[in-house]
Amino acid sequence: MTSLQETETSPMPAKVLLDLRGTPCPINFVRTKLKLAQMSAGEVLEVWLDAGEPIEQVPHSLAMEGYTEQAILEEDTFFKMTIRVPADL
Repeated sequence: MTSLQETETSPMPAKVLLDLRGTPCPINFVRTKLKLAQMSAGEVLEVWLDAGEPIEQVPHSLAMEGYTEQAILEEDTFFKMTIRVPADL
């Protein structure tokens, strides 16, 4: 019950979804970076990536650009990566 109350009293920013399943590297990184550039500070982007090179390379490339992922969750056939747009980029 406590977590429900916390959810109700502390609104989370809406997530923007970017489904890049089936998109090869480095195009998936480029599309992620372009989407993040269009977003405002504090907004959250959820990126869906394939296993293998995409989930290995995109988080690393974003870190090199100054972004940090909040979470990477493994689903049945893909990964969900969430990134909050920082105020200082």
